[in-house]
Amino acid sequence: MERRWQDRVLIAPDIHHGDPCIIGTRIPVATIVGSLADGMTFAEIIENYPQLTKTDIQAALAYAADVMRNEIVLPILP
Repeated sequence: MERRWQDRVLIAPDIHHGDPCIIGTRIPVATIVGSLADGMTFAEIIENYPQLTKTDIQAALAYAADVMRNEIVLPILP
């Protein structure tokens, strides 16, 4: 099932310097994805950021995946 991150993630210049954040919070997607990369579980993230839901965390991951699918990566040659 594909998640619509657009329903949960907002990019607005007046919120957290325009970083993608979960709607209704100032919590950046990068903080959520970074926390998961550091080994935190969904439950631990929600414990640290009680305003988040499991759906918010999934939306952050869906946003990150969408960004990566559309990212242009150029090799750096020696």
